[in-house]
Amino acid sequence: MTMAETIKNQNPTPEFSRILKVSKLNNTVDYEFEEVPSENETTVMASLFDVVSIRKMRFSGRISPYEDAGWLLEGTLGATVSQNCVVTLQRVRTRIELDVRRIFTPMAAPDDNDITLDASHNDELEPLGKEIDIGLVAMEALALAIPEYPRIEGAELPESNFSPPDTTDIEEETPKAFAGLAALKEKLSNPEE
Repeated sequence: MTMAETIKNQNPTPEFSRILKVSKLNNTVDYEFEEVPSENETTVMASLFDVVSIRKMRFSGRISPYEDAGWLLEGTLGATVSQNCVVTLQRVRTRIELDVRRIFTPMAAPDDNDITLDASHNDELEPLGKEIDIGLVAMEALALAIPEYPRIEGAELPESNFSPPDTTDIEEETPKAFAGLAALKEKLSNPEE
């Protein structure tokens, strides 16, 4: 299941939906689009993606005929995402600019008894239905591009000390982590002692 299908299954009317009926597309002319979400839509998307805010989001490109019965969507997605730094909790802004490419093609419905494992699976392929949701494609691309662990420049996690609180010199007083295992292995390999 693709990210777009997951978003659509969670909410039948996605937060940023821009539906294009496939019947309105022309086999000889590219369909140009430029979609900008409203402030309310970006607020709801920010909540969905668990970020502070999404600003200056724009998705533009074109949809062209692809092979016999498919459609190729090529576009550019731009957005500024604000998150909290995982180290300092200060605000981190990330500018995301990425190319998006999806191929919408009619796919045969799999038989319930068929199990298909295809190593050459193409992440760009989408099933072609009666409509293409341009906004949903943008949401999926943005969700995958948002940094999982944002950090302000130079922020590093402090070194952790997991020794008991009363130890002063760990190197001298604490045996090496695998020294006990080495001694056990030695004992097991020489049972006569």
